Amino acid sequence: MNSNHDKILILMKKNSSLKKQDYSYLVSGIQTLLEEARRQAVRSVNAILTATYWEIGRRIVQFEQGGKVRAEYGEAILENLAQDLTKRFGRGFSRQNIQQMREFYLSYPSHQIRQTVSGKSKIRQSASGKLVSHEFDMKTIAAAFPLSWSHYVRLLSVKNGHARKFYATEALHGGWSIRQLDRQICSQFYERTALSRNKASMLIKGSHSKAGDLLTAEEQVKDPYVLEFLGLKDEYSESELEEALIRHLESFLLELGGDFTFVARQKRLRVGNEWYRVDLVFYHRRLRCLVMIDLKIGKFTHADAGQMHLYLNYARKHWTHPDENPPVGLILCAEKDNAVAQYALEGLSNKILAAEYKTALPTEKVIVQELKRTQRQLTHRLSSGS
Repeated sequence: MNSNHDKILILMKKNSSLKKQDYSYLVSGIQTLLEEARRQAVRSVNAILTATYWEIGRRIVQFEQGGKVRAEYGEAILENLAQDLTKRFGRGFSRQNIQQMREFYLSYPSHQIRQTVSGKSKIRQSASGKLVSHEFDMKTIAAAFPLSWSHYVRLLSVKNGHARKFYATEALHGGWSIRQLDRQICSQFYERTALSRNKASMLIKGSHSKAGDLLTAEEQVKDPYVLEFLGLKDEYSESELEEALIRHLESFLLELGGDFTFVARQKRLRVGNEWYRVDLVFYHRRLRCLVMIDLKIGKFTHADAGQMHLYLNYARKHWTHPDENPPVGLILCAEKDNAVAQYALEGLSNKILAAEYKTALPTEKVIVQELKRTQRQLTHRLSSGS
């Protein structure tokens, strides 16, 4: 018995006043104190993070409106900001993340801050005395957003404003974790509550968390958004993993034979005022159709299927030649210990064509096996720093 822990146990036996139970209470109390301190630290960081990202979104929108920027120029601004901020601050400022900040401000504009928080806005003036903007101090902004940034990112995917407000209110009142919020949105809790005759009962039932909803203090500290904001690294960067998976998947499909021909990576498309990117686009020579692949780090959701449906409709209308067959989509979702592959065959003219697609394309099982194998290798490589 050479460890300090063993020495303490020996002292306990010698000194009856130092009971083992008392020491257990000491350890338990300190552990609880540290876990709560970590949670408080994460809440404080999240408040500053959310307020900062709202202000970044406000400045982007103000810059666009002040210069009456056209949509295509607005896209270029996001691209340039992503490059410049990433060069200076590292992870956390991809084009998608900056787009989320912009959407965050548009979803929660300044007048809502005034309604939510009783505080006075400050007016900043340039050196020439010209009015530049209304600015809130960070404390005022933070007070208006009591949920974490992860919560608000998930809420931004809810396009119905009433539903978004409902989920935000229930998440705050019920103390929902991001997992619980995600589960309630995926299960259409808002719609089910709206249709229920006993709404009070539904709300009470929905406030109850399940075993998988709770986050430990360590998991909260390792929230990717918090780590990126603080410039810290976790075991690996999800963006690095996603990029590596896409590169490997591209090589894997090309090695399957001569049917797959590479077309593009991160191919852009515009629907209305929104820009999207398809991770990989191939052309299948035998099927004479485009194969569009979208990779997600995380579990498969209905939103993923809806987004792929949007891509396929766009590609069918704008990218498909008259003598070609309709495009096919492949959704890949890579979780930490799991992977899902699902083909999207919407819009095919008949069952025979659908059957031909399934015969010519690699099976979902084969792709999942390759995705899992590659993910394990890359995760080990990235976490070891090699």
